[in-house]
Amino acid sequence: MTKQIIIHNKLGELAKVATFIEELGEELGLDMELQMNLNLVLEEMVSNVIYYAYPQNTEADIELMAESDGQEITLVLSDQGREFDPTLKEDLDTDVNPADREIGGMGIFIVKNIMNQVTYQRLEGKNLVTMKKKLNS
Repeated sequence: MTKQIIIHNKLGELAKVATFIEELGEELGLDMELQMNLNLVLEEMVSNVIYYAYPQNTEADIELMAESDGQEITLVLSDQGREFDPTLKEDLDTDVNPADREIGGMGIFIVKNIMNQVTYQRLEGKNLVTMKKKLNS
């Protein structure tokens, strides 16, 4: 099974991402907890692209592809914004009081903890973030 959507880099488009995950969940028979986790992952990653990948007031497309073999789901997020490798972001020190931490980084930390694998490539001017999650049968 392969499914794909293209959205614009606007916050209002996050609703389309949620619908995409809901439809994916129905097609694959995913439980609600996994659907919510996948939605959280994509909301964090797509929001980062919307907020940081492009200069303000620049319109661009963001591509999202999902693929599953029944054992694992692979999500690939693609944009042509500024180069950014989220896998290089240092993990948060969860022992530090949240009030004393630097702002930012929590979303990527969440993504890395929910997904089994997160990889990054920069190909032909595009950021490609590939996120994999094993499905429990």
